[in-house]
Amino acid sequence: MTTAPTHKDFLSRIEQGQARIGVIGLGYVGLPLAHALHGGGSQVIGFDIDPGKPKAIKEGRNYLQHLGDSMITDLRDSKRFEATTDFGRLGECDVIIVAVPTPLGRHQEPDISYILATAEAIGKTLRAGQLIILESTTYPGTTRDDMMPAVFKAAGERGKNLKLGRDVFGAFSPEREDPGRKSHNTRTIPKLVGGLDAASTELAAAVYRKGIAEVVPVSTAEVAEAAKILENTFRAVNIALVNELKAILEPMKIDVWEVVRAAATKPFGYMPFFPGPGLGGHCIPIDPFYLTWKAREHGRFTRFIELAGEINTHMPHYVVDRVAEHLNDHGKPVKGSKILVLGLAYKADIDDVRESPSFELIELLMHRGAKVDYSDPHCAETKTVRSYDLQMKSVALTPDTLKQFDLVLVSTAHSAFDWDMIAKHSKLIVDTRDALRKHHGELGNRLKMA
Repeated sequence: MTTAPTHKDFLSRIEQGQARIGVIGLGYVGLPLAHALHGGGSQVIGFDIDPGKPKAIKEGRNYLQHLGDSMITDLRDSKRFEATTDFGRLGECDVIIVAVPTPLGRHQEPDISYILATAEAIGKTLRAGQLIILESTTYPGTTRDDMMPAVFKAAGERGKNLKLGRDVFGAFSPEREDPGRKSHNTRTIPKLVGGLDAASTELAAAVYRKGIAEVVPVSTAEVAEAAKILENTFRAVNIALVNELKAILEPMKIDVWEVVRAAATKPFGYMPFFPGPGLGGHCIPIDPFYLTWKAREHGRFTRFIELAGEINTHMPHYVVDRVAEHLNDHGKPVKGSKILVLGLAYKADIDDVRESPSFELIELLMHRGAKVDYSDPHCAETKTVRSYDLQMKSVALTPDTLKQFDLVLVSTAHSAFDWDMIAKHSKLIVDTRDALRKHHGELGNRLKMA
């Protein structure tokens, strides 16, 4: 068995860029992280179960549009980076960072099966002198109570002589990616790091300092896990607040978007959140329920979180009801009407469709008998996602196309959409994103907000 380097020696190797880093999961989180650490001078191996991702990197093909082509070519052309599906090579890595999905199960319970499967793969090649860092968002205690025990269990006899905090180290560092955001990126977003012990925290912080400008150590992995849950719960609760406010103000003929912007002029004590057709992305619709589940284990109930979830998950139904009302006002039933949904991605100017409310909007409209198409310049066709397999292709957005539809539903406000053309040639519009504000006057009764 390999002799463990001392903590001091391990730290020195990390700081000098001699430690080899493995990143498991080359998706929205893992790929930019691998690029940032590589850019800081580290040797990086990227692991993924999908053979298409290492193949795409080798061929210089960008499979995540919002990251830009240069990220892929930087990694492809470097001698310090390689991508593989061979998890047997995890033993080559001194540092292993886990960035795999953490979805919800059928009954809104946490599904950490990807973490546990990855832990088992790590355990099969576990050796002395390895640091394992979890980045996947999860409930407090996962790193200590679930992942690391699974690693040691998979290691079997070899793991019995390895001691956590002396031979093998563990930490949690929450991902804070926001696809499409221009103001910050992986290198500039402060990185929280909490270890299972003081030595693990120090080592993990040193790893991230190789590629990230600001690293913020916290006392434990549990603090870092809980901080990530708080960040996304904060957003989910505030989005639910403005979504509820929208439904309240609409019959009063008060513009909720104008109200939010007016309140935002206050320079303290307020942060603007805007309503929408529902929550999308991997974090905000999912993460708060991890805390809800964990709280029940301790006999506590998360009423704010559950109420916010109830409001946000109802929003697609609210929007479809507004579509029905708008069509009815113009003498048309939903059944048989042709409806075009603008935007499949969950937010503007990206191709990320994870948990996008557009899928539910399309399905709800179809269930009411509407003939539905979608248009999205970033998503040429629908992919099979957790609850949907729509098997649809994006239609080209032209004046002639718009004239064929009884109603256009704005779900995602991509900047690539020609809003002037949409305003001019659409018969009816329901706008959930305030994308057509400047056209309010000319559209008149052809435009409804939702």
